Order: sequence, then structure tokens, then C-alpha cells
Amino acid sequence: MWGKLAHLTADAVLVSTVLAGIKRNTGLQPKTSAIENEDIRSYIQKYLNVGEWVLDNSIVYLNNSDYFERKN
Repeated sequence: MWGKLAHLTADAVLVSTVLAGIKRNTGLQPKTSAIENEDIRSYIQKYLNVGEWVLDNSIVYLNNSDYFERKN
């Protein structure tokens, strides 16, 4: 049971991170303003913020890694 929960949690974080990357590169983002329930809208925003946090920290980590380089 715990293994499946960990797997689903990791999948949810990856989806949130992909959405953050799409937002950064295209400006497209989920239309949370269309969610009428304030509590649900708040939880969705928190979920999307997790992806932003993971993306930011991944970029910092990869930027400091010897295995990656920035190409223009």
C-alpha cells in the first residue's frame, strides 16, 4: 500500500513539474479561476506551486552539476 501511495505521489509531483515547465516556456497554465470552490482552487494552486518549487530547485541543482552545461 505505501509503495503505491509513494508512486502516485511521485507521479503527481512530476505532472505538476511538467505543468510548471509548460507555463514557463509558453505562458499556458491551468485556468484555476474557472474553479468555483475556493477551497479546491486553493489546493490546486498549492499543488501547482509544488511543481514550480521542484522545477526551480532542479534548475539550481543541474546548474551546479558538472554533468550539465548551458548552451545558447
